[in-house]
Amino acid sequence: MAERRNHKRFTTKRGDKANSGKKHYNSKKPSPKRNRQPEKTKPSIKVAFLGGLNEIGKNITLFECEGEIVLIDCGMAFPDGDMLGVDLVIPDFTYIEQNIDRVRGLVVTHGHEDHIGGIPFLLSKMNIPIYGTPLTIGLLSNKLKEHSLYNSAKLNVVNAGKRVKMGCFEVEFIHVNHSIPDSCAIALHTPAGVVVHSGDFKIDCTPFVGNMIDLHSFARLGNEGVLAFLCESTNADRPGYTATEQTVTSSLDSLFRDAIRSRIIIATFASNVNRVQQIIDCAEKYGRKVAFSGRSMVNYMKVAEELGYLKIPENMIIDIDMLSRYNPEQVVLITTGSQGEPMSALSRMAYSDHRKVVVGEGDFIIISANPIPGNEKTVGNVVDELLKRGCKVIYEGMYDVHVSGHACQEELKILQKLVNAKYFIPVHGEQKHLRKNAELAQSLGVDKKNIYIGDIGSQIEINENYMKELSPVPAGKVFVDGLGVGDVGSIVLRDRKHLAQDGLIIIVASLDVYDGHVISGPDIVSRGFVYVRESEELLDEIRERALNILEDCADNNIKEWGTIKNRIKEDVSKMIGQKTRRFPMILPILQEV
Repeated sequence: MAERRNHKRFTTKRGDKANSGKKHYNSKKPSPKRNRQPEKTKPSIKVAFLGGLNEIGKNITLFECEGEIVLIDCGMAFPDGDMLGVDLVIPDFTYIEQNIDRVRGLVVTHGHEDHIGGIPFLLSKMNIPIYGTPLTIGLLSNKLKEHSLYNSAKLNVVNAGKRVKMGCFEVEFIHVNHSIPDSCAIALHTPAGVVVHSGDFKIDCTPFVGNMIDLHSFARLGNEGVLAFLCESTNADRPGYTATEQTVTSSLDSLFRDAIRSRIIIATFASNVNRVQQIIDCAEKYGRKVAFSGRSMVNYMKVAEELGYLKIPENMIIDIDMLSRYNPEQVVLITTGSQGEPMSALSRMAYSDHRKVVVGEGDFIIISANPIPGNEKTVGNVVDELLKRGCKVIYEGMYDVHVSGHACQEELKILQKLVNAKYFIPVHGEQKHLRKNAELAQSLGVDKKNIYIGDIGSQIEINENYMKELSPVPAGKVFVDGLGVGDVGSIVLRDRKHLAQDGLIIIVASLDVYDGHVISGPDIVSRGFVYVRESEELLDEIRERALNILEDCADNNIKEWGTIKNRIKEDVSKMIGQKTRRFPMILPILQEV
């Protein structure tokens, strides 16, 4: 702090000296109190978007001012259907690694996976200080323990309403409502001005737990002056207001009454601590025991209870192995799988692959979540399988069993007017969400030239006098497959897709080491292309074509294996395409004897 104050005094003196003897801008109309010195031009702040734009998830934003950098969030995303075999998608950290000596810290808005899921992979490359609210840090700690990074991590707990100094940044945490407790917006107080990042939020006047969003702090910042507002856009295409969490409480109570003689199974997000508390309260009211299923659900609830965010009556929780000891009407099973994830507990139940729970007639299943865009089909498949087994399933809009954690249009407009920023930047959403949020800002009077819609890798410079786009920074998607991080790229995915769609043909042959003629083979192995026993004629033609190519190469003294293999691939593929209109991957394997 002492060094910082000295720097400020030095800057002021230098400015006075530079303007000595010069005419003041207000010299013609002097102030009745005193002649004011011309104000020093404020520096700029740069913003680089490393994720969270034109996609759902993988949120991470980089802010740079006076050579110092602060990050907000570092999340992950689930793979798309064409990312075969990929477990997770995380941001590309190349730009952060290139500037690691200038990074002062990572600020986390809340504990959802799309905001903290990438942190273990970031910390495996660099160890930077992390700041978040108690529950957020608690959930992150549990995640870092799984990656053996907890002991070396620099974790700092900050309560909402407090400020933290990080270089030239002063970071203010502002309480907001969301579907997980301890969520915050972030105000960055910098030499360039104040930049507000909304995080994920909604305006709930009657939240299930805690206070309503701190609108007073947003209004205070707006009155003091905000340079730029980065506002989430997830529900920007939905009119009106997001329903209060209290609607879910009454709906759950009604469903518990209707299922008086059934076993109740409820699928929800593991991080939705408030929803789990609502379920536990209903279970207590109707005299039911509660069991948890799913590793992430068990871990989240353990952390939430230890930190006091989950209140569980004594002797209410039972192990999932004890479900069979109780009558169906005596238990509630809270599980993961609300998004139809193939390996989740609910999906395994639906496909009879769960080791401890068998579902069927008499089960009353509630999916307390809406499908994330892109997951509609997988959720629908799980619902269909559950219905086939005789379960009664409550899903999506059938009852008010879920409310969004994100602001709809009227709430977005309220916060935009309160913050009253000069520049508006929609974040967190696909292109349709970003553009709709930008339209809302324009309808409130924000000049179109003061609105910026970016993409992953975009970088902008914001100044009190201008906002301009800079050259893009390295950014993109890094695939996590098992223990491998980044070793699966577009070429590997292309090959996987090719194999999945058309199958594989392996051509194996042994060649004479001296003259290159075929000694044995070629042998043909087919996987995922045709059923061998019913396609012997086609396979014989493939074998004959491959043999002719090999002999022709030997006769013409062609010994370069790359050339030989390419001829086999091209000629055999062409022949198969003409006969079947299929194009399997051709893999020649040659050995010299």
